[in-house]
Amino acid sequence: MKLILLLACAFVAVNGQWNTHWWSGRSGIVHLFEWKWADIATECETFLAPNGYAGVQVSPPNENLVISGRPWWERYQPASYILTTRSGNRAAFTDMVRRCNAVGIRIYVDAVINHMAAGNGVGTGGSSVSASSLSFPAVPFGSGDFNPSCAINNYNDPNQVRNCWLVGLPDLRLSTEYVRGKIVAYMNDLISLGVAGFRVDAVKHMWPADIQNIFGRLNNLNTAHGFAANSRPFITQEVIDLGGEGITKDEYLHLGSVTEFRYSAEIGRVFRGYDLLKYLRNFGEGWGFMASASALTFVDNHDNQRGHGAGGDNVLTYKVPKQYKMATAFHLAWPYGIPRIMSSFEFSDGDQGPPANADGSLRSPTINADGSCSGGWACEHRWRQIFNMIKFRNAAGTAAVANWWENSGGKQIAFSRGNRAFIVFNNENFDLNQSLQTGMAAGTYCNIAAGSKSGSSCTGSTITVNASGVASFSITAGATDGFIAIHVDAKL
Repeated sequence: MKLILLLACAFVAVNGQWNTHWWSGRSGIVHLFEWKWADIATECETFLAPNGYAGVQVSPPNENLVISGRPWWERYQPASYILTTRSGNRAAFTDMVRRCNAVGIRIYVDAVINHMAAGNGVGTGGSSVSASSLSFPAVPFGSGDFNPSCAINNYNDPNQVRNCWLVGLPDLRLSTEYVRGKIVAYMNDLISLGVAGFRVDAVKHMWPADIQNIFGRLNNLNTAHGFAANSRPFITQEVIDLGGEGITKDEYLHLGSVTEFRYSAEIGRVFRGYDLLKYLRNFGEGWGFMASASALTFVDNHDNQRGHGAGGDNVLTYKVPKQYKMATAFHLAWPYGIPRIMSSFEFSDGDQGPPANADGSLRSPTINADGSCSGGWACEHRWRQIFNMIKFRNAAGTAAVANWWENSGGKQIAFSRGNRAFIVFNNENFDLNQSLQTGMAAGTYCNIAAGSKSGSSCTGSTITVNASGVASFSITAGATDGFIAIHVDAKL
């Protein structure tokens, strides 16, 4: 009987970790990669909340090893669980979480719990690090807290993948109560500060039973930050699974949502023109992806936009803006998955770190008069075609896909979300000129790809829907955006 009760409690503790805790009428997580906490707080208040975004994934907030040249991946080399990084200290992190929650933007922490740093030196909080002697005194972790050193040479061997050292990073012995306890304490500390959940790094390198133990011991969310009583932290697990390996995402689906890397690879392949848009009519489960409620979806992420992770040359990034905007527009228009938007810094090589000053401190993004970013930051989440599609998704709500249309060549498509929103794409090398049934009420709508609704007018072009729900659409082959979108909240 005691065993049954314990199992039931474990199920209740883990169950519910698919709830993102978004405010009603909001959607989309933005990964503000390598931003400072103070800048994120301001972005929540001045841009994300007013434009309908729902959450932010932040870079790992725990102390990391300082590495020569300051590559981006030093953030994934933990030195301790002290909340001090180039993004700011504990006080700045706490202030950010409070301010973002106050305006309905939830914070999700990138949690690096599989390993510790691979080098020797000093952390961003001044702690000493010695991977060679497996000494991390600020935790503290010592040699007995790590699995024996070995390399991962065979990804079809689950024991090797989960017990050996990922690219030389000392692999924590998560089977021990001491190590588990330190990780649980770290994550619960963040929950006490008001975070809504976690993106957990390198999950397929950890045994499901070990992380189930950890997730099951996480506290409920802090009601002082507007979470309902007994709310469980949202969990999304990084499991790179394109098929053909010994470990699959299915082994982790009972623990929370999982990153659907095939979504990124396939949507990139389609919008690069290597496949037909018409095949997107059942994108999601129809392509063999995981169930929508379990899938964390993205066009690109911080790894695969640099050629790491999965997806290869098919992955779209800010460097091919037209196709990137089109793929993201489809991503946000199509009712599948939990969407995450990448907000990058510009890079010319795969190791390059974020924009920084001569002393190594991070530079804030420069916000231009037109709302875009500069100073080395790409800020895709501020591109008009992307933040207006967040509003499209919010306006569409739970309405089903309807009024599907495709051309004979298969690279022009259109569809509605019930009678609330309609979108058209042209990925052909010739113009689209078509009258289409939109399912929308008669009236004049702002084309949100070209501009925004401003009072009683549009800053861009308009689309007129007649009494029968039909409208005429024209997208040239050389158009900057490649799509037209309208929705009920953009009606004049």
